[in-house]
Amino acid sequence: MCISKDARVAVIMGSDSDLSVMKSCIKILKDFEVQCDVMVCSAHRTPDKASEFARNAEANGIDVIIAAAGKAAHLPGVLAAYTPIPVIGVPIKSSTLDGLDSLLSIVQMPSGIPVATVAVDGAENAALLAVQILSVAYHGLRDKMLEYKKSLAVKVEKKNKELQKKLEEI
Repeated sequence: MCISKDARVAVIMGSDSDLSVMKSCIKILKDFEVQCDVMVCSAHRTPDKASEFARNAEANGIDVIIAAAGKAAHLPGVLAAYTPIPVIGVPIKSSTLDGLDSLLSIVQMPSGIPVATVAVDGAENAALLAVQILSVAYHGLRDKMLEYKKSLAVKVEKKNKELQKKLEEI
């Protein structure tokens, strides 16, 4: 059985200011014991670095790329153009158009260059989607994901019980 510690995800941010959103992504990957490489790389300011990273990602042992970007948000698409491995785009909410610009930039990819896209500032879901993708090859992650989903259900039931108590007081 493959263990999750062999799995590697690259978290690429278009700017260091994206870290405030992407911290939760990194934390979830660490909680699932997935190796996580993190770096800043701009599709516009360092295009050679972006293309070199993407072209070499698979050979460097990266299984999934999570790319976060705001405004024009071309980073996920640029990386996806150069690699056969899955790319998950995280649109970052910018001050200009509330993240709609980022979302549309990432989700409107041309045929042949797929990028999975999560919600604006959806860093946690990007990490969870990466874990689900990895669980196809790293079976230990499948078990961890099932436990995680069970814990979500337990939290919801707890909240429901608390709500029911509050309703009794009305």
